[in-house]
Amino acid sequence: MLLDPGMDLTLRPMRYPHFFDRFRDAIKNTWTVEEVDLHSDLTDLDRLSPAERHLVSRLVAFFATGDTIVANNLVLNLYQHVNSPEGRLYLSRQLFEEAVHVQFYLNLLDTYVPDEEERAAAFAAVENIPSIRRKAEFCFRWIDSLHELRELRTREDRRAFLLNLICFAACIEGLFFYGAFAYVYFLRSRGLLHGLASGTNWVFRDESMHMAFAFDVVETVRREEPDLFDDDLAEQVRQMLTEAVECEAQFAEDLVGQGVPGLTLADMREYLQYVADQRLVQLGIAAHYGSKNPFAFMDLQDVQELSNFFERRVSAYQVGVTGTVAFDDDF
Repeated sequence: MLLDPGMDLTLRPMRYPHFFDRFRDAIKNTWTVEEVDLHSDLTDLDRLSPAERHLVSRLVAFFATGDTIVANNLVLNLYQHVNSPEGRLYLSRQLFEEAVHVQFYLNLLDTYVPDEEERAAAFAAVENIPSIRRKAEFCFRWIDSLHELRELRTREDRRAFLLNLICFAACIEGLFFYGAFAYVYFLRSRGLLHGLASGTNWVFRDESMHMAFAFDVVETVRREEPDLFDDDLAEQVRQMLTEAVECEAQFAEDLVGQGVPGLTLADMREYLQYVADQRLVQLGIAAHYGSKNPFAFMDLQDVQELSNFFERRVSAYQVGVTGTVAFDDDF
């Protein structure tokens, strides 16, 4: 089974072809940091109000280390326990994408924060900014939850792994990051920081696929070991997401507490609760909050972006990986 101890190396016969399909889809989504022009945002930064500048400052401080934390959990915990070469192919690709995100946010800080001391402070945010430190401590606690676990021998071991996987998919990539994306797209809806939004489109797509793969793993385990999924597990997941919402709500209060026109703390909390409910439903658990999405600009992210291809490459673009053309073909 998928969570059996060991590391199967055999790709044929393929036991989990849907994981391989996820890997191939991810390859099609290849992008590079060099395609994102952040310099167009510099004029906008000068136009921001003090409250908006504070929002952006806190946001880039979170971006500075957020994806590195996810990559650490992937390497330390996920890769060694998914006993499927197809699944590990995808996780290898995900690790590459996390590295691209880290590079993107490095470029973001270099462009937005030219002062070296200010950049150093941004990278130290997990230690010095309480709202970011709380989120980091939440992440570190779940990374450490599997620290001593080398093989998934017992039912309790498997449940611990599932909780770690669900935490990083639903709470961190699926809630913390979605909250961050909401701030970016709010600014874009006001005509600001289109360069940041352009790069975020790529990251948004990657993170959505990371979450989808993790939920595929959860569903596969559910089919193979349905006894792992009981009311106790569901309650643990609800409590986990509730804590994540509170962590992100504290971050929201930090970002918008100075008063950002058009973006209220109440709306941000409503959005976070709405996203948390979505994650619960995706996991087969009843919604907890019953909240609705207050942000129309986030609904637009479910629609493929339209763009002038001659001005910039669209984030809906995919790299072709199949098919052949012979030199004697008719055109």
